Order: sequence, then C-alpha cells, then structure tokens
Amino acid sequence: MRFLRRAAATVGVLGLTALAATTPAQAATNDPLRPKQWGLTQVRAEQAWPTSTGAGTVIAVVDTGIDLTHPDLQGKLVPGATFVDCGAQATVCSDGNWKGTDGVGQEADSHGTHVAGIAAAVTNNGLGVAGVAPDAKLMPIKVLEDGSGTTEDIANGIRWAADRGADVINLSLGSLPGTQVLSIIGVDTAVEEAIAYARTKGAVSVIAAGNTSTIACTSPGFSSSGLCVGSTDKTELKSVFSELPIKPDLKVLAAPGGFGYGGCDDDIWSTVPREVTSSCGVAGYDAYAGTSMATPHVAGVAALLLAQGRSVDQTEKALLSTARTPVVGLRGTFTPLYGYGIVDAQAAVAAPR
Repeated sequence: MRFLRRAAATVGVLGLTALAATTPAQAATNDPLRPKQWGLTQVRAEQAWPTSTGAGTVIAVVDTGIDLTHPDLQGKLVPGATFVDCGAQATVCSDGNWKGTDGVGQEADSHGTHVAGIAAAVTNNGLGVAGVAPDAKLMPIKVLEDGSGTTEDIANGIRWAADRGADVINLSLGSLPGTQVLSIIGVDTAVEEAIAYARTKGAVSVIAAGNTSTIACTSPGFSSSGLCVGSTDKTELKSVFSELPIKPDLKVLAAPGGFGYGGCDDDIWSTVPREVTSSCGVAGYDAYAGTSMATPHVAGVAALLLAQGRSVDQTEKALLSTARTPVVGLRGTFTPLYGYGIVDAQAAVAAPR
C-alpha cells in the first residue's frame, strides 16, 4: 500500500500501487486492455451505453493533474487549471498538467491520470483501456503535488471547476481517519463548503471513502454533501483496505477498486503518464488499487445519468436506488459493507426520473 504523508491541513491521494500479471474477460470494444477491466464489467457500463454514453458532460478530475499528451485521454480534455505551487501572487496557474509548475513529474502524481482513464478514457480506439463514460469530457484540475496538497487548494479547484461547467467533480482524495472532527466542529470546512457550492452549480461530487479499513468515510466524504464511495474487489467482496462506506446522510455506494495484494489483473487497469514506469509492464498503463479507483467508476456512471438531462438530485437518487448488494441481490438497500450497493450503470440509466 502506498499512503502519502498528510497532516490535518493536507489531503493526499487515496490509492495503492499494484503488483504482477494476467486474467482476461469478454469485451465489446477493441481497446486491447478492455478484457482486463473487470471493473467496467462489474458496474455494467457497456450495457448502459445504448442509452447514454455521457455525451455533453464534463468530469472534473480534482487530483494530481492529468498527462495532457496521453493518446488515450488527449481527445477528451477541456481546459483545466493548476492550484498548487502557483506562487505568492496567484491562486490559479498553468493548465492541470500532471508535471506541475516546475515541469517535473513525480511518480505519485500519475494518480490523476489513472483516475481520468477509468472515468472517461477514449473508447473503441484500438488503444489501451475503455472509460465508463466514453463520450464524457475530462477537466484536469491539479490541486496535489507529489501526492498531497492543502484543503484550500482543493476547495479552490472544486469551485473553479464548478464555475466552468463541470457536471461531475471526482475527488479521489481524503484526509487521515479522525480528521472528520475538524469539519464537524467547524475548524476546517473549506472543501465541504466548496462541494456544497458545486452542487448549487449543478455538479455531482463523488468522493473516495479511504484506504485504512476504518468504520466510516474519511473527510471530505464523511461530512460533505457529496457521494462517498467504498471499494470492491474482483469477486464483489468489500476490499480489505476500504473504509466502510458510512456517513451521516448515508449517501454512500461501492464500486470496483481492486484487491491491492495480488497480481495486476486483480486491480484496476487504467492510463498513467508514459514517463512513469509501469509496474505491470505496459507502457502508459498500469493497475492500481484503492477507493481512488472506485470513485471514478461512480463518477462515470453519474456522467451517463447527467447526460440524460437529470438533475443532481435525480442523478443521486438513480445511483442509490439501483445499486445492488452482492449475494443477497438487494437493490437500493443500505448495508454497512456496501452502502446502498455496487453502482449499476445499466439499471441506473433505465431508472425513472
């Protein structure tokens, strides 16, 4: 597991690195790594595409930035921004590139590129992976450098994205367990307030639950108005590293995030900057695990729903009411292990408004 150093005032990415190789599955696209994308199969994304592909929507990846030249992402990008290391006189600078203002890309900052590919990589192009929302656009918002950043920068990034038309805010980041108390008592509420603001602008916020196996979503997932996402593995069991998806308003779901302790194909394949050495041996692609990887699966399904003209409330209702609990087969029923269940794109796009 790769956890990044964080203090109460900082927020880091919620991801784990992966290990070795193999295991295929059926696929309808010609993306060569699609057979390894069991997560796309688990959320039933392809079955939803005849109804919605996410066309006309924008997913803001508020994270470590995106590799703007990656061939599996390049055609999907709208203008973005950087909020970290902008200098004393500027709040915002640059374009959301993963390399940041110094032009140097740290390995930890491959995270945002990986998240972006899960949500909306170019699909059926004969390259790499497929995205959950194949026709959604991606907005790169860099608020973390070398995997960590301040709540102020994250809040500014969320507000900037919302003001520029982002329909979904993907937050694959979070604070250490226990820091929920800071926002509860009003000490540090900047990110929660920014998420509430984005909601007034018509954006759905989707937030990682955390990777330390505690009993509740970490902040900002715990105390914000956004959806909190826990992780499942290839067998649809709760991932051992995932927090239980629990928060006061119970707006929680589960989605594929991987195993974290097995081979590459037990985890989530997606895009990474080509300069980063792939631990799985495929240039420009790698398999990671974490609630960070679960979150963009939900963000992609949210984009499919918003593309149907649904409101924020209607989108959240469709996601929660159609999610399925494994084994028992319940839908839209809360359980501590899965929240309202694993997100189901096929059922969600068919749900009444």
